[in-house]
Amino acid sequence: MIAPHGGKLVNRVLTGEALAEVLDRCSEIPTLVVPDEIAGDARNLARGVFSPLEGFVGKEQFEGIVESERLPDGTRFTIPIFLTVDDPSQVTEGGEVLLAAESDRDKPVALMHVEEVFKWDKARAAESVFGTSDMAHPGVAGYHARGEYVVGGPVDLLDNDRGPYAKYNLFPAETRAIFEQRGWRTVCAFQTRNVPHAGHEDLQKTVLGLVDGLLIQPIIGKKKPGDFRDDVILSAYETLIENYFAADRVFLNILPTEMRYAGPKEAIMHGIMRKNYGCTHIIIGRDHAGVGDYYGEEEAIEKFEAADDLDIKPITIRGDFWYCKRCGRVASNRTCPHGEEDQLSFSGTKIRRMITEGTAPAPEIMRPEVFQVIQQFENPFVQ
Repeated sequence: MIAPHGGKLVNRVLTGEALAEVLDRCSEIPTLVVPDEIAGDARNLARGVFSPLEGFVGKEQFEGIVESERLPDGTRFTIPIFLTVDDPSQVTEGGEVLLAAESDRDKPVALMHVEEVFKWDKARAAESVFGTSDMAHPGVAGYHARGEYVVGGPVDLLDNDRGPYAKYNLFPAETRAIFEQRGWRTVCAFQTRNVPHAGHEDLQKTVLGLVDGLLIQPIIGKKKPGDFRDDVILSAYETLIENYFAADRVFLNILPTEMRYAGPKEAIMHGIMRKNYGCTHIIIGRDHAGVGDYYGEEEAIEKFEAADDLDIKPITIRGDFWYCKRCGRVASNRTCPHGEEDQLSFSGTKIRRMITEGTAPAPEIMRPEVFQVIQQFENPFVQ
């Protein structure tokens, strides 16, 4: 099986006596309330999703990622996983702090061992990660809205709750065990934040001719308005897999993290995370993890292909896709000679509009069963 990123799968989930010891003295430890997304990052750090990181990055790690996409030991890492505060007196270097999510302030999620507190250059970091300083970019705006000081240090997870989609929230060590049990030597990850249309299905099944198994792993967490809701995405994929996939060749599992919309750099991070889950390949398509027109259509593909030290391999999908009525199949500008009069578009904007209007897309565009499931939700989109 492919090695985890950096050679070590992190596990900082406290159990047994170690957990009891911390819980017994929680009343003596100060609590820092953090956004739900940061609490989610703490869970992912402890569960190994962001291996080899063992906690929120310190100054040397932060600057290495921002300046050169590298951790201090040279391991490639493109987006810092960091915690901020407005007031440095909220934490003490060399001390401990409990992290609690805004949605449940009375329940500590993790124990953080505070090693460093330092001021950061928001504009420089945003420009590096997102490739733009435009405040209209949701990632750039998000960085500028964060606290003035970064707090670095390892975390130990106290609350290992799997959340509302528990049966689909297996951790990296667990998916690795399942892939091994199934005898999958090669596993391809399919990254998504959308419900499936026929183009996705065709691509997924094509890839299954190249690898032993397919991990369909939707991003479950904070997204921008207009994206599909988490429960809608999962329900749509449950229906598609049940009706149209060989069950022993596909595995549905969520990636509980937020979309950062960092385009090429996030594509690399998606590969790193899926490598930790045990995947040997990942599909990287047009404008992967992009937003608006901030990135070139194939910029993420080019960056991933140039990264020769990741081990996980990209399966790159180039071109514009549609269903061609004359070809009788999913086609693209690289494979199909026919004109627009024969094309049925997979346009996400068009599909969203039809779903909003209650108009079923042609079955060549979306499976009727998938559309019916989506229609059961009063509003399938993030507000």
